[in-house]
Amino acid sequence: MSEPLMATYKRLPVTFEKGDGVWLWDTEGKRYLDALSGIAVCGLGHAHPAVRDAICEQAGQLIHTSNIYRIAEQERLGAMLSELAGMDSVFFANSGAEANEAAIKLARLYAHRRGVENPAILVAESSFHGRTLATLSATGNRKVQAGFEPLVQGFVRVPYNDLEAIEIAAANRANIVAILIEPIQGEGGIQVPSDDYLPRLREICDREGWLLILDEIQTGMGRTGQVFAHMHADVRPDVMTLAKGLGNGVPIGACLARGAAAEVLTPGSHGSTFGGNPLACRVGRAVLETLIADRLTENAATQGAYLAAAFRESLGSLPGVVEIRGRGLMLGIELDRPCGDLVGMALASGLLINVTADRVIRLLPPLIFEQADADLLVQRLTDLVQGFLGNA
Repeated sequence: MSEPLMATYKRLPVTFEKGDGVWLWDTEGKRYLDALSGIAVCGLGHAHPAVRDAICEQAGQLIHTSNIYRIAEQERLGAMLSELAGMDSVFFANSGAEANEAAIKLARLYAHRRGVENPAILVAESSFHGRTLATLSATGNRKVQAGFEPLVQGFVRVPYNDLEAIEIAAANRANIVAILIEPIQGEGGIQVPSDDYLPRLREICDREGWLLILDEIQTGMGRTGQVFAHMHADVRPDVMTLAKGLGNGVPIGACLARGAAAEVLTPGSHGSTFGGNPLACRVGRAVLETLIADRLTENAATQGAYLAAAFRESLGSLPGVVEIRGRGLMLGIELDRPCGDLVGMALASGLLINVTADRVIRLLPPLIFEQADADLLVQRLTDLVQGFLGNA
């Protein structure tokens, strides 16, 4: 009998059957420290009581009606998100890719209504925005795009954290209408831009009449030590996308807008059958309430700084370690060689990590991480990296 699942993933040889907080257990009863959070999804950890109760209560009451009716939980979550982010309105989707699709459509419709016939959106090299045809076209990773040509047109690519390249594009392309950018590149290797990058992007967009669209799918929901990563730079986007940590594992995405951008999408211009259903939004509200009540954003800042300092002390001077960087609980350890084998080595030692951009160990622990968890992560990963680099 053939495998029942399409071979879209190169899965690790483990199946998890339960989780509790920062820990997961596999089907053999082995325990693993989760330093990945389902790739920045389970910010509250596993089996959190607030998420569990929200799912059970809402499932026992109402899961789905349709967006042809008002949805009270959607309105509640939309109001909370808008107030926190300083935005005016929200469109709810099912994923980050769908949220970015909504943002791309919004930017194009915004442009057409202003007489721009072939609008272009500036995007960055090494970015990741999703795997739909439009979002993989916006993504700055050739591996994601290969074989899916013809790609969606209308994207102009520039190097990340390169303001001069954006100024050159502005001077030479009259049809640019927006910038779509990650405040910190996640899949691109935890690339943190210069402190003036987002403020300057805001200035350029204001000067040129462009929309500033920030993809906060991986960086949002407290991950970097602020509720949204752009708050570190004290700027506000015109459009912002969220997903991942918003549902703690329950699929939900959101596209927020303010000002003129918030008036673009009108009845019939966009939609989603499941987007923003009562269950997903009730869970999203529970996540947001817990994030605030338990001061998990502040904890992410504290534990992230502690981890970064500890790793710099234990690994920073080793030959083969290029840089340790990140913000909050979004950390990258770049090596001077491909290090994908570390993922399997870590799994064998009871630790869940990820390698992205070929050479960057990516750490995205739950926001509930405590210092004892951080110490254990540092000890286990330091031993692994030392052995891998031959410095044990």
